[in-house]
Amino acid sequence: MSLAGVEHAGTAPPRAVERRRHHPVLRYAARRVAAGVLTLAVLSLLVFAATSVLPGDAASAILGKQAHGPQLQHLRAEMGLNHSIARQYGDWVGGLLHGNLGNSAAGYAAGGQVTVWSQISGKLANSAILALLAFLPIIAVSLLLGVVTALRATGWLDHVVSTLTLIPAALPEFVLGAVLLAVFFTWLNVLPPVSLIPPGANPLDYPSELVLPVLTLVGVSTGYAIRMIRAGMLDSLLSESVTMARLNGIRERRVVVRYAARNALAPSVQVFALIAQYLIGGILIVEYLYNYPGIGKELVDAVAIHDNLEVQSVTMLLATIYVAITIAADVVVMLLVPKLRTGGR
Repeated sequence: MSLAGVEHAGTAPPRAVERRRHHPVLRYAARRVAAGVLTLAVLSLLVFAATSVLPGDAASAILGKQAHGPQLQHLRAEMGLNHSIARQYGDWVGGLLHGNLGNSAAGYAAGGQVTVWSQISGKLANSAILALLAFLPIIAVSLLLGVVTALRATGWLDHVVSTLTLIPAALPEFVLGAVLLAVFFTWLNVLPPVSLIPPGANPLDYPSELVLPVLTLVGVSTGYAIRMIRAGMLDSLLSESVTMARLNGIRERRVVVRYAARNALAPSVQVFALIAQYLIGGILIVEYLYNYPGIGKELVDAVAIHDNLEVQSVTMLLATIYVAITIAADVVVMLLVPKLRTGGR
């Protein structure tokens, strides 16, 4: 065989090498997606079972004192509540898989049929705006203060930042919210106590209504994020690669940016994923506290009228977002850390 033939036989095409390099990530992502789907399937059973055993139903809540006789039976049949539990679960899951969340009990109460999606879509958009407005400052502030305090560990700035951010982080959302209300509404009277945003309006057109909800979410989350990023940055600064870079005479700024910060990037991704997942649950409490027209308030109203279909659908939507964030963060970390793709070799 000629030399050219040997070289050709021993060298894989660049595209084949690239595909092999990314195969572990694709396989890992496929496994995580499969596990996520299984998790959601089990969760759907638990959610449906939990809401089904609650006393009363939407038809009785809608009719109130008139909830008896043929009228009740007719409404239950119209809402599909007279079917067996197994059929109700199958109809619900089948609708979810086809993007049909069914009809809301609020529509039946108003004398018509209103889909759950039309009932919650605007509220979901409002919640997404509030979560994003809180998430962006959390990223910026925690990255800045986490890196700075790590570089000045045990210094006065480190102690001040740790103390000031630990106080709001140690408080539950409703306690911190009450404190902010006392300061900015009762004492200073500069911000409204509740979000008086008209139905269907864009929350961004009412910036003053967003300040207290955003401050509450940022306050309870930033302290944790700062401490986690600080810990990851400290570990990175003590790593072998950073030590070798310093011994080779590389300037400190380049060592911090190119080596330490890069090594701390993967843990930071997980931290921000946890913060994003927290916002899914924490935002429900904050919305209820400030009467913000988001999915949290809508969920409370749905529970009040026994709208199990809407409660189940909203819970599954939030759970799907939660699982998707987990999978995305894990895949990003695997892309950032080569050892995970090679099994630690």
